[in-house]
Amino acid sequence: MKIECLRNEFWYGGLVKDGTKMPFTGDSNISVDTRINTTPNQAMPLFVSSKGRYIWKEDGFLANFANGAIEVDDDCIVSKELGSLKEAYLAAMQKFFPFNNETPAGLLFEKPIYNTWIELTFFQNQDDILKYAKGILDNGMPEGVLMIDDGWAEYYGDWSFHTGKFKDPESMIKKLHAMGFKVMLWVCPFISADTLKFREALAKDILIKDATGSPYMLRWWNGYSAVLDMSNPEAVKWLKGQFDSLMELGVDGFKFDAGDSFFYREDNKTFGNTTPNEQSILWEKFGEQYRYNEYRVTFKAGGAPVLQRLCDKQHSWNSEGIGGLIPDALLQGITGHPFSCPDMIGGGEYVNFHEALKERFDEELFVRHCAIAALMPAMQFSAAPYRLLGKDNYKKVLECIKLREKYLDYILELVNEAGSKGEPIIRYMAYEFPGEPVEKIIDQFMLGEKYLVAPIYIKGETKRKVYLPKGQWKRNNEIISSNGETLEISLGEDPLIIFERT
Repeated sequence: MKIECLRNEFWYGGLVKDGTKMPFTGDSNISVDTRINTTPNQAMPLFVSSKGRYIWKEDGFLANFANGAIEVDDDCIVSKELGSLKEAYLAAMQKFFPFNNETPAGLLFEKPIYNTWIELTFFQNQDDILKYAKGILDNGMPEGVLMIDDGWAEYYGDWSFHTGKFKDPESMIKKLHAMGFKVMLWVCPFISADTLKFREALAKDILIKDATGSPYMLRWWNGYSAVLDMSNPEAVKWLKGQFDSLMELGVDGFKFDAGDSFFYREDNKTFGNTTPNEQSILWEKFGEQYRYNEYRVTFKAGGAPVLQRLCDKQHSWNSEGIGGLIPDALLQGITGHPFSCPDMIGGGEYVNFHEALKERFDEELFVRHCAIAALMPAMQFSAAPYRLLGKDNYKKVLECIKLREKYLDYILELVNEAGSKGEPIIRYMAYEFPGEPVEKIIDQFMLGEKYLVAPIYIKGETKRKVYLPKGQWKRNNEIISSNGETLEISLGEDPLIIFERT
């Protein structure tokens, strides 16, 4: 099917990892394939346009943008012109992925999230986790949700605390709770081979099989593992039983990693005859029962009450690092993933903080990332800022946390509204201001309908150009009347450039 692009029509959607490529137009020459999510972030089989049209197909489709038109599968659903980007999104959302009045746990947004990954990597242990939590409080940062990352368990598939690293995990969790933290644990749908749990899963016939009928052995970033078949009710029951035991110890929820569509094969044999995308969907659906949750990658999880983190970003100023935070978060919102987190502050690629620390670490970049995260739905630390930063820059991090507290009531209001109405929390300018020349702006955003936020994301800059739509705006008690114009604005002493719509 060929869809002719309309004059001045701009398209958004597909793969969150393509945020910096948005929007697509009649002049674009690009193919986007959502039939199997080959990216490490969210994917939705949806495109919406500034002219109020949407394209949707339940199990994904290939979209070719070229020569003023879009080629898609003949059975794609294409709407008529509905008026605006907002109207197209709301119509598609209500029809294909309606929200159900649920949200992830409120504390994921009320307080910072802390993740032990960059400080401890694979060497998670009871003493150092307690030390990390104590360091947070001793250095003036607030309590929040503490995620214990990969390395805490005996091995993949045996979701019990490693007896050599955790002498008394129940006591540790009680201490963390007493300090004000909620506790989440990293998990994945994989099982280490040649282990007791592998043999148990084999006997229960709950593993994915390869084309020959043998257990499918996946090569992933941590080696080789068998893979749990989430389409098998017995596999779900087996996994939930282990998680129930952890929650009896006091664990509050889980960070659901892996489950990427590209980890599965089309010729896999599964209980439910599932596709790679369907296995990824089932991994996400399983996690919805836990309000304290987080996902890095999903397929067709628009409308789901789960925290969706941007994939691990580099500690860099380019689009693979801080330059991709706003564009990717905007694309999350317009594809139905409003409960977003702009990765771990400073970047989630841990080698930047270890092997390459002296070569790459940039205090200014860390602070700018923190400022961007301050007015995003969720704010997550991993690398300890009080360890890495000088006194002045650490003070700026604390100022970002204070800034978030100032806007927190509004952020929480938006979170709750997203759960019921499905609207993005972080919004494209084109979403709020149809008819103004804002379709290509992907480096500033609206926080709801009230606040325009324009972060600094270029090294060494202290001012930037900001498009101020028509109307009255307020910044630092100064009222500005705009006819729709681009202004050069200095950051001043503030962590962010923020205008309030009046």
